Amino acid sequence: MSDPYERSAEYLDILIAESWEPLAPALADVLSRVRAGTGAVVDLGAGSGRGVRVICDTLPGVPVLAVEPSAAMRAVLLARTHEDGELRKRVTVVPGDCASVDWPDGVRAVVALNVIGHLPPEQRRALWSRAARQLAPGGALVFNLAPPFTPVEVERVRMARAVIGELEYEGWASARPTGADEITWRMDYGVLRQGRPLTGVSVEYRWWVATEEALAAEVAEAGLVLRRTGGSGLGLCVLERASDLASQVS
Repeated sequence: MSDPYERSAEYLDILIAESWEPLAPALADVLSRVRAGTGAVVDLGAGSGRGVRVICDTLPGVPVLAVEPSAAMRAVLLARTHEDGELRKRVTVVPGDCASVDWPDGVRAVVALNVIGHLPPEQRRALWSRAARQLAPGGALVFNLAPPFTPVEVERVRMARAVIGELEYEGWASARPTGADEITWRMDYGVLRQGRPLTGVSVEYRWWVATEEALAAEVAEAGLVLRRTGGSGLGLCVLERASDLASQVS
């Protein structure tokens, strides 16, 4: 399988830093409210490890299984984990994806940020079913939902910019419809010195789109309930078992 992040991993961690400024405290708030009191946390598509850091800071002592399919992104994730003695003791980094990696039963939470769009509908449904089976009582799955929610064209726009030393790093995004429930993102990354391009790469990847209402219906089939949380621009969603919520009320 081709890995689009093999060419773009150099840029991603620095260019997502700004988006994590509001996302990190929102994720921490969600995790601090998870009612399950035991079990590990599984971070699916852990990327460069920014979410791993939030999980570990929010839930002291809890073990974390960080799952990342891209070898290039795992290199950054492992470096971030290794440089911190506490993370080295608690975080296990494994190659693989949602379908191929085993989780322990009774996990406290599953975090899947910037992941759901990578999953075709059948793989999404498999994830919901797996979470319903393997979450601890009171456990939750956390993911985010970002536009577009239907297959439309997205005009090219600069998503992020960072300045390091004498160089400026940019990330641009655009998308085109490529299926009934699918778009293809094109990401252009560039490095500039005093406004003049030095180098850059472009990558494309498939992304499956769905509305919140469609996802709510999907998860209900697995016995889960979807609720939104956090700021309106973050798109954070929490899934919990309907049976857990019913027992909490009773």
